[in-house]
Amino acid sequence: MMTNAARILQRLGIHFQLREYEVDEADLSAENVAGKVGLPLDQVWKTLVARGDRTGVLFAVLAGSATLDLKALAKLSGNRRVETVPLKEVQPLTGYIRGGVTTLGGKKDYPVFVDETIALFDVVAVSAGVRGTQILIAPADYLRATGAAVGAIATFG
Repeated sequence: MMTNAARILQRLGIHFQLREYEVDEADLSAENVAGKVGLPLDQVWKTLVARGDRTGVLFAVLAGSATLDLKALAKLSGNRRVETVPLKEVQPLTGYIRGGVTTLGGKKDYPVFVDETIALFDVVAVSAGVRGTQILIAPADYLRATGAAVGAIATFG
């Protein structure tokens, strides 16, 4: 299924693969998605929507096994404080629903911040903008397409 995010990558001449999977509405976790697309959990990346006190809305992208470090994200993004937005605000802000949020092709181009551990992998999976489809892409290509800033914004374990 070709999505807006995939079309953007195509237009940029970036190589990617789409991998579809059966959606379990009761379990939208990265663990479940990783199992269905056949990748280790650390290679399936989630996109969170946050709001900084200075910059406003932004995206945080991190490994499925990681937890967002709000203080580190605030520092990297030039904010004093950052919090994740309530779930009810995600779709109005991005145009995407939980389990289908991606940084590409949304309602607005918000700043993107990606955890530095993305460099450890040859390929990562990110949402294609709909539940049930992941984009498999080289990290360098993902960073180029999103214009992301990279830093230590996640904790593991």
